[in-house]
Formats: sequence, C-alpha cells, structure tokens
Amino acid sequence: MKIIRACIYPKDIQCITGRSERYGRKLLNEIKAHFGKESHQFITSEEFAEYSGIKLEIVTEYLQKVS
Repeated sequence: MKIIRACIYPKDIQCITGRSERYGRKLLNEIKAHFGKESHQFITSEEFAEYSGIKLEIVTEYLQKVS
C-alpha cells in the first residue's frame, strides 16, 4: 500500500489549478492566514480543498498519482 502525502505544496497547487508556482505560494499564505496557522506550519489536503472549493477526492486522486 502506497502512503499518500498529507501536505500541499506550491507545485501541487500549480498542477491542480494550472496557475503559476508563485500563485501557489501566495495561495498557501492566504490559506494559512485563513486557518490561523503560523508560517512554519503545513497546509493539509483537507484544508486546501475546503478553502479552494475543489473536491477532496480530486486533490486526493492527484496526490495518489504523484506520490
């Protein structure tokens, strides 16, 4: 059984949304501010899906393919 990553990185956002990696970094910072996280904390796939409105199944499917 393959382990799926729990964290989202800017490159993941780039691949999922088709936007730039710089946009991915900006979006991660916005999500951290939204959830009240500090800069050293990670964003989970569930938090990304909730904030972006993208279904969790789509995010999980992408993470399975790249992991």
